[in-house]
Amino acid sequence: MIITEQEIRQEIQDAISQNRVMLFMKGTPDMPRCGFSMQTVACLKDTGTEFAAMDILPDPRIRQILSERSGWPTIPQLFIDGELVGGCDIVTELHETGQLKEMVDAA
Repeated sequence: MIITEQEIRQEIQDAISQNRVMLFMKGTPDMPRCGFSMQTVACLKDTGTEFAAMDILPDPRIRQILSERSGWPTIPQLFIDGELVGGCDIVTELHETGQLKEMVDAA
């Protein structure tokens, strides 16, 4: 099955719009494939919030199209309520100040 860039774009858009808290990462929450993704998952799990995740590793175009959409070059990327929050450093900082919990609880 061949997937077009338009289909990938739509998958990314659907993931962001259908999930309040959406994490694009390397690997899965149960098996992160990089330290930054693992750290971001740990911060989210610590808030006790439900979140969805998409592994960007199966197709290099996912990362390329995601970064074009978000304007953010690195992975992971966390979206809350359709807005890009940022990557590992920002998420970790927000978590340490308690702001991440406020953001995920806000709905």
